[in-house]
Amino acid sequence: MTDPAPITLYGVSSPNVIKVAIMLEELGLAYALQYVAVFQGEQFTPAFQALNPLGKVPVLVDPALGRPLAESGAILFWLAEHYRQFLPDHGPDRYEVMQWLMVQMSAIGPMLGQFTHFRLLPENSQPYGFGRYGSVAETLYRAIDRRVADREWIAGDAYSIADIATFPWAEYIDRHGFDQAEYPHMKRWREAIAARPAVRQAKERVFGEFSEASQRSVADATPKDLDRFFGRSEKVPEQDYSGVKRMR
Repeated sequence: MTDPAPITLYGVSSPNVIKVAIMLEELGLAYALQYVAVFQGEQFTPAFQALNPLGKVPVLVDPALGRPLAESGAILFWLAEHYRQFLPDHGPDRYEVMQWLMVQMSAIGPMLGQFTHFRLLPENSQPYGFGRYGSVAETLYRAIDRRVADREWIAGDAYSIADIATFPWAEYIDRHGFDQAEYPHMKRWREAIAARPAVRQAKERVFGEFSEASQRSVADATPKDLDRFFGRSEKVPEQDYSGVKRMR
């Protein structure tokens, strides 16, 4: 009897990809990682668009599902429901987990991602954008800190996909220039998750397997590549994206 085809996770070393890798490790599933050179436009190729017409990572190909699945929140729901872990089957705790996963997908990820974008640009080049998203980022970090001030996990009574989804974004706090000491409850919660063997393994795999390809993709990206990645066109003023090179 042959082994079933492996699960494949397409992506880069971003929070939305790492959260899926963490889930796969927590479930003890065998999977392969496939790097997508997003800075050079691989997500716009016909081969990748067949997996996700929106041209975004992550994408999960799980033989048990039988079709490619995009959007990290949807992927976490699929894995949690199919493999029956990290999401309560019913009751208020189930919907509380779903609520906080939606908070991550609708606010924490998009807003912190926007602040990351403006931090790539030269200092003081976009004071309004930098200030706005910096303020929103601070508000969201405060919200996470308050949320876990008197509870062990973000939602329900147990570690769940809400924690898995939020954790990689919460790790951006240093990158965003905030002092961890001012968010002690979030720091405690982060450290508890970071100590989990599955979380350590997921990060080691993603960063280990993607590091060289990522450095090469960023280094070889042309100004035209970066314009396409950041969605710049004749309707959007030209920006200096040299900060992307510092990501390495």
